[in-house]
Amino acid sequence: MKGICVFKFGGASVKSAQAIRNLADIIKRYSNKNVLVVISAMGKTTNALERILSFYLQGNVSEMEAEFNQLANYHLTEALDLANGEKDSLLIAGINGVLNELRAKLNTTPLGDYDFCYDQIVSYGELLSTKIVSNYLIMEGLPNIWVDIRSCLISDTNYREGTIDYEESGYLCQKKFSFISENLYVTQGFIAGTPIGTTTTLGREGSDYTAAILANLLNASDVTIWKDVEGVLNADPKIFPNTQKLNFVSYQEAIELAYCGAQIIHPKTIKPIQNKQIPLYVKSFVNPVAEGTCIAYSDEVVKLPPVLVLKRNQVLVSLIPRDYSFVIEDCLSKIFAILYKHKVKVNLVQNSAISFSVCVDEEKRRLPGAIEELGKEFEVKYNSNLELLTIRHYTQQCINELVGSRVVYLQQRTRSTARFVMDAKF
Repeated sequence: MKGICVFKFGGASVKSAQAIRNLADIIKRYSNKNVLVVISAMGKTTNALERILSFYLQGNVSEMEAEFNQLANYHLTEALDLANGEKDSLLIAGINGVLNELRAKLNTTPLGDYDFCYDQIVSYGELLSTKIVSNYLIMEGLPNIWVDIRSCLISDTNYREGTIDYEESGYLCQKKFSFISENLYVTQGFIAGTPIGTTTTLGREGSDYTAAILANLLNASDVTIWKDVEGVLNADPKIFPNTQKLNFVSYQEAIELAYCGAQIIHPKTIKPIQNKQIPLYVKSFVNPVAEGTCIAYSDEVVKLPPVLVLKRNQVLVSLIPRDYSFVIEDCLSKIFAILYKHKVKVNLVQNSAISFSVCVDEEKRRLPGAIEELGKEFEVKYNSNLELLTIRHYTQQCINELVGSRVVYLQQRTRSTARFVMDAKF
């Protein structure tokens, strides 16, 4: 069997009928290849489903129905555009089936905790988008097989952060994506199934990770992530001026950037492809013939300009033992156990003899519980509304320009990376 190309299209690339037409044009360029297409929810659908979930859990039926109707109208409007106004088309029937299933679920009584309910509701975004794309591709003369990824990508029941069972998933995915009768498959990113038949998600923005996992399991020749930018840039152009495209990034550098919070790549994406030396391309769906960026193995040091990553909505939490004991192994293990219990993600750590500080995302559903529990053993101080600026391959000039006279609460520097926790500005 010839090599498999895994394509991932994010929310921006399927946000409208015109965007989906553009996706189809890109797929047509690869009609002679085996292509597996992984798709995110359309536009801001995940945000909309999170609002629906909130009203569902509150029992606020009127607001929930209003949000649901808005979501349904958005998808049906774009689908009707693609179907040339034919309300009886296969495309409209497919999307109505998914909407009816979601409506039925919202009419039931919530069961389980927030994370469980989140995955059962929010996962419908990807089911909706893939039904639309798959049926539209068929209309355009691109026969394909739509796959419910929950039937073959299997995770544990760690809801909102599912861990994939590679052995079981590998067996199932190789059967499902056989590329025997068709050379084009369409499936969902971000979501997975469990052995007990429930749905999990793989972390916010997890469709990149799905593409990487499938590439690993199917021994794909390459992965391409289609974005609204020309490739991996040295900074977010919405925040920083005069950005530069990076033509090549090593696996190691990509992992560093993802860890620091670079939005271009999901933090877990690199490991599955690095383990099998599968190259990852980041290309523009606006200009698909452009070169883009290649992420692959390199044993040479590639000189890069300063690379800037800004994480907003950060909280700096500082802990001091009430008995002024040293912050050593036993103390640290308690701190990390509490943070892990509450699923609080740590972006930066610093400690001294009797204090310990962490910079974390301001996760309103998780952080307060962690702070409350930490307060039983430690004096807790925290500052919110902060930003974490990371500069890879920094220069002093770059630091002076970006940090200047701003109030810095914490900073760290290594040979290649400088990080600053500061008051919000950008």
